[in-house]
Amino acid sequence: MTDEQYGRLAVEHLPGDVARRWTGLLRPCVRLRRAEGDAPAVARLGGVPGLPAGVAWPEWPGHGPLSFVASVRCAALPREGLAEEFPREGTLLFFCFDGQADEDAFVSAGDPESWAGAQVLYLPEGASALPARTPPGLEAFPRVDLAAAVGRSAPDLWLPQARRALLGDTRPWPHRRDTPAELRSFVRAFGRLRTRIGHQIGGHAVPVQGPVEYEIAAAALDGMHEWGDRTLDQEARRWVLLAQFDSDRAAKTSWGDEGTLYWLIRPEDLAAQRLDRARLTVQV
Repeated sequence: MTDEQYGRLAVEHLPGDVARRWTGLLRPCVRLRRAEGDAPAVARLGGVPGLPAGVAWPEWPGHGPLSFVASVRCAALPREGLAEEFPREGTLLFFCFDGQADEDAFVSAGDPESWAGAQVLYLPEGASALPARTPPGLEAFPRVDLAAAVGRSAPDLWLPQARRALLGDTRPWPHRRDTPAELRSFVRAFGRLRTRIGHQIGGHAVPVQGPVEYEIAAAALDGMHEWGDRTLDQEARRWVLLAQFDSDRAAKTSWGDEGTLYWLIRPEDLAAQRLDRARLTVQV
């Protein structure tokens, strides 16, 4: 995928007014890929995190310590790929319970009691941090340095804003055989573009199966609203992607069964650097 592909897709397959509504939904993002050659590393998977004195290694009470997933240096990321609310400095550390300490426990967006199994720590710029010792019973993932590239991301077609742009309202997306004729070639071409998940900061999430925003929104509403409910649609629009980390062979990470980790957050919490309010969902 490149910056131009989603916009070109609209021009080639959508009527003019629909194409304008669709391209208005595209968001900048930062895609992270293995750093090669002279590309500067802005983030990394695995390895050992640096933690300031007095900051304990995150754990899920009753189940054990979380595995260290990734670190991201905010000031090193290209700002043109980030939302205004994203921190301009400091470091984000991502931790997730992966079953090493307790193979019968797992994190679920729909289970509030499991939310402590996924945590994001924010370390202010200049904080004195030393390499932490990996807790007993955990095996650290191999370190993989990541470089950044700015891109544009597109919303999942099932999201309310996408449905409004393409269908003119937020009614449920029709069955494939009932898709309006003027949208069929676009829907097919869009599916062909969404073949790679990858690691990403900000923008629209690239889901494995269905919009991740609904999984987080349903949990935030205590599971009291069904798919297609307007209240659920409104809540889904309140959550944005903080980061997604795909399974990665070089880092020897496999989330579920070659799945992807998605951390979402509300923009106001991101602006306030309340990373403790980020929520994780996993798709496989």
